[in-house]
This record gives sequence, structure tokens and C-alpha cells, in this order.
Amino acid sequence: MRIGAITRDAVLRAIAEYDELGRTEFLAKYGFKESLSYVLVHEGGWYDSKAIVGVAHKWDHGRALLPAEFSGGKDHAAAWLRRVGFKVKAVRNPDWVRDEIILACHLVMANGWRGLDANDQRVIELSALLQLMPIHAQADRNEKFRNPNGVARKTFDLATRHPDYQGKPTNGGALDVEVLNDFLARPDEMNEVAQLIREGVTAGDLQSLPPDDEDELDDYGAPEGRLLMRRHRSRERNKGLRKKKIAAVLRQGRRLSCEACGFDFEEVYGERGDGYIECHHVVPLHEAGEGQTKLSDLALICANCHRMIHRRAPWPTPKELRAVIEARRASRNRIPAQQHSDEAVW
Repeated sequence: MRIGAITRDAVLRAIAEYDELGRTEFLAKYGFKESLSYVLVHEGGWYDSKAIVGVAHKWDHGRALLPAEFSGGKDHAAAWLRRVGFKVKAVRNPDWVRDEIILACHLVMANGWRGLDANDQRVIELSALLQLMPIHAQADRNEKFRNPNGVARKTFDLATRHPDYQGKPTNGGALDVEVLNDFLARPDEMNEVAQLIREGVTAGDLQSLPPDDEDELDDYGAPEGRLLMRRHRSRERNKGLRKKKIAAVLRQGRRLSCEACGFDFEEVYGERGDGYIECHHVVPLHEAGEGQTKLSDLALICANCHRMIHRRAPWPTPKELRAVIEARRASRNRIPAQQHSDEAVW
């Protein structure tokens, strides 16, 4: 069955029925459960957003939507309500992401791998910083988003998972352990990462970066987190820098071929591939601060090699990836030769 768009008037009629019947009877009548992610806020009242949307559909299209026909999340019910001018509020705060945990773990490390209380000035300061980070949309946050109590709990989640901790760990997840292990294995590098994130958020530089597609970022292995990755990607996509890099290579009489595998787009695709190649920013994320990008920081590389570099940390340089490719090629060439030698013996 088709799902049509809902109007503001239909939502107001659904709200009126909700108020008339009461929450329990309204949800039971239409088969909905209490909202777990978002609620509709209207004239001081809170309403189960998914149920309201489902019933609003009845007034616009003659039938209420069934709960299984759509989602109550930010891309369905919440988005539809916002589209017609209503305020939608998150019930739960979003999970902590790597960037946030890096800052919390950095604080725990500085405190001798001990958790901190909510009234500690360092926790209060970190709480304010986390609320500035351009990761979670305002609509996905509630009034307790990354408040000092929540930040303090996260520091204990991390501290109680340190290998030297003898007691029972508090709540936490696999990502907490991953970040903790990164700090234990590479403390200097992760300290630099935390400082870069902190400086970028404080100065406002990381807030101005264009957002990346989250599904696309899933293909990139970067323990430094998504904000520094966004900055890295923004530099690689800088059309002006890319043109200057290409011009510099051509002035030197070199071909526009991949610095890792040697692929030449024009040689393979003719006129369609003329002048095309991607740029890779070779400076590691934990070292790439706000300084101006130099042409020597960029390498020309094909799309396949670019993906392979970014796929898993630590990222190889184009030179290191070239060594892997050449070793693989040499290995493949040796196998037929060995087979031919064996056949000669027989």
C-alpha cells in the first residue's frame, strides 16, 4: 500500500485525538508503542511521534499507517513532522563516537588513568567542548546531552577498563576499549590527535567543514576519528590545490600516472581520461594541523590505490603501497616460471 505525504492540519487533528483519548488508549487503538527515539513537542505537551504520524496519515489519505510500514526515526516520522513545521525532540542521546571518546580518554590518561567526578573543572570544560562538536545534530540531542554527569561516567567507563584496574568495570562498550587500547599502544600519537581535535573545535575550524557521507566514511579506517578525517578529505577535494599539483607535475615533464601502481588514465581511456587523477594528502592525520597545505603534501594517485590506502590504519604512503604492488607482481611472475621448471624435470 502507498504512503502519502502528511500535512500540518492532519497532524493537529491526530494530536487532538491523542489528547481526547489519552496516551494509553490512543496507542492501543492504532497498535503503536511508546516512542523510544523521538517525541513531538507541541504547546508544552509531548506526543509519541510515530503514532501521531501514523494517525495523521488517516486524515490525509483515508487510512492510518501500520507501525510496520514506516520508521519512527529521524529519516521517517521525525523528518516528516519537521517538514510540516513541528518540533521533534530526541528521547535518548546519541551514542558516543570515537572523536568524543578520544577526548575523554585523553583526560583520563592525564589523570593517571583514574575517572573524574562531575564537579571537576576539567570535566565541566570537556562537557562544554563536546557540546560544540559538529557531529550530532541538535535535533538528536536532549537537555542532558554530554552534561558533566554523563562525561564523568564515561571517564569511569574508560578508567575501569584499563589493564591495571582490579575492580569490576562500569558500563561501556567495545569502542571504549578500542580507543583505550589505541592510547596504550600509541600514547604520543593519540595525544596529538586529541590536541588537534580540541584545538580545531575550540577555534571553530572543524565546525566549518562540509559533512561526509557516513556510509562512505565506513570504508575509511582512521582511529583519529571522523572530524580529522573530514578535514583530510576536504583538503584532498580542494580543486585549486589539485589543479596546482597537476600543473606542477606536467611542468616537470612527468605523466599524470598513479604514484603507487603507475595507472595512467589518458593511456587507458584516451581523451576521456586526459587530465584526470585524484589527490591524496600524505601527511598523517595526527600531524596535519591547521597549517597551509603544500604541494609536496599531495600525491597523485588513482581511485583504486586511494581507497586501498584509506581502507585500514595505519595508512601506507604511496611509496609503501607501490612496494606491496611490485612484490605481488614479482610473486605472480615467479609462479609460472617455477611451474615451467617443474614440467621440464618431468
